[in-house]
Amino acid sequence: MGLLSDPNRRRALTSLVTRLNTPLCVLCYLVGVSWFMGLAFEPFMLRTYMSENAMGSTMVEERFVFGERAISYTREFAGQKKKTGGMPVDWLVKTMKSRGLEVYTQSFSQTLPFPDEVKERYMVRGTNVYGILRAPRGPRTESIVLSAPCSEGNNNNQAVGLLLALASYFRSQIYWAKDIIFLVNEHDLIGTEAWLEAYHDVNMTGLRSSPMQGRAGAIQAALSLELSSDVITSMDVALEGLNGQLPNLDLVNLFYAFCQKTGVLCTIQGKLQRNDWDTLPGYTHSLSTMLLMVLKQGSGRPQGDHGLFLRYHIEAVTMRGINSFRQYKFDMMTVGKLIEGMFRKLNNLLERFHQSYFFYLMPSLTRFVSIGYYMPAFGFLALILVLRALDLWVQLSDPARALDDGVSEGEQDSSPSLLSLATPVIICHLTGLALYFLPVLSQEMAIQHFPVSETEAVVLTAIAIYVAGLALPHNTHRVLSGVGTERGWRSLKLFSLLYLAVLLGCTTLINFSLGFILAVTMIPVTAFIQPHRSSKVLHGVALILVSPATTLLLSIYLYHELIEYPISLLECWQHFLTAVSQGILDHHLYGSLLYPLIALFIYPCWLQFWNIVFWK
Repeated sequence: MGLLSDPNRRRALTSLVTRLNTPLCVLCYLVGVSWFMGLAFEPFMLRTYMSENAMGSTMVEERFVFGERAISYTREFAGQKKKTGGMPVDWLVKTMKSRGLEVYTQSFSQTLPFPDEVKERYMVRGTNVYGILRAPRGPRTESIVLSAPCSEGNNNNQAVGLLLALASYFRSQIYWAKDIIFLVNEHDLIGTEAWLEAYHDVNMTGLRSSPMQGRAGAIQAALSLELSSDVITSMDVALEGLNGQLPNLDLVNLFYAFCQKTGVLCTIQGKLQRNDWDTLPGYTHSLSTMLLMVLKQGSGRPQGDHGLFLRYHIEAVTMRGINSFRQYKFDMMTVGKLIEGMFRKLNNLLERFHQSYFFYLMPSLTRFVSIGYYMPAFGFLALILVLRALDLWVQLSDPARALDDGVSEGEQDSSPSLLSLATPVIICHLTGLALYFLPVLSQEMAIQHFPVSETEAVVLTAIAIYVAGLALPHNTHRVLSGVGTERGWRSLKLFSLLYLAVLLGCTTLINFSLGFILAVTMIPVTAFIQPHRSSKVLHGVALILVSPATTLLLSIYLYHELIEYPISLLECWQHFLTAVSQGILDHHLYGSLLYPLIALFIYPCWLQFWNIVFWK
């Protein structure tokens, strides 16, 4: 404290920080990126372990032997689905009742804000079927969910067949202390959201559904099953939920423990674990796995039906059976034993999952990176914004320093008015409001005047508003007069740097991956731009390359490179357009926060820096 209270020492420290500002910023960026890249090196990761005592031992003997019955159910379900042209509700109700379950149905409907051209739907109507196995040895105040979505075509028929076989087997056991809910939902995530909202008696998305006729206890955990073949070569686990939420790490460890016990190959992000961590291929494998998780979590999209359970504080994962060209195959009985073992462990829970981590990254199923290890990487990047803001503050408060930087005395004496600073900020945020509201509201008018579909109208309107924002600097300075001073743009940049630091900090606390992606791209350019005539074009191009739209485009291209499915630039553009439409739909259907965050905050903040580059 003596260093800051002494004027001479404080002046010397300020002079040192401002004189070495650029080298310090470059060093912070290199350290932040290197820190993050180093997290994929195994000695810097933590080994996974089970924190919940009730989950510790896997010594129970799994006795599921209804593998052939699961295949039989699969054949019947596929035939009935083909016969009815959709979900065979009556057949499912009859089959579940014959297994001794309490069976209920729930009808729902939803009108999308514009047609979903990916899944070809607009007016969605469906029915969820669920059966409840009451706990014979408990107070029936808690429950566990096993869900299987009824997908189009022949997809996921085996998951429904295995769910029915497990219901038949679980019914014959007497050790259950929790209710077990067997859910078959229609229309994937929409059906899951309708069921969850009705179960918890809330309505957050405007879904219309029939009242819930039967309930079990408070849901402690959920497993979503996706199987599309009678045999599998590996089992992949999906973790990423809505808005980047992750399940408790103990549930992931439980999945891995029973995969090891039953001998089933398990993967994460579709990648098997390698043991040669001390080699370059082993490191790149871990890094690509971690980057895939970062990109999926940053998208804010649920990677399975489990992603919507997490919003209700229900720990859940999606288990996805993979049938590739590997030599070893695992049948339905082995997969059933895996799920049985996990349910018997979940049955032992005395309280909700809480002892292990909720914030982590996983380069493999045996190693993880906790929040205490990956947050410093973002901290070094955010420090750049603080250092640049400090430098600007010194320049604004120290006339001698400003004169040394080449500012004329006349410019130094004139202080920017509040109007000159507030007007660009307000106009930028009004553009963000237009980007958020107008694409959906103006689709009817667009299809009347242009030969486009509703979905194309929404996406093209969003792109048009986004591009129109580039003209804001000229319009802003046309409104204002006499504001083109050196202090004016410095004051606006000081505010914008602090605003960006707060935005990225809050985003990182909610969704680290999204915040880190935006920080890596936006911070180095926004920190150093200036409205100099000689470098105006260069700074403008650099800003466009780190804009939110370009970041999304590059993320799509990187994702396909990491999954070893490269795409051309034209295909990348098509995926970009689809991502924009799906992002808007996810916000209206499930409450995804990515689109409003970009439209209302990140994009207006980026426009403020665009204003600075073209400051007159």
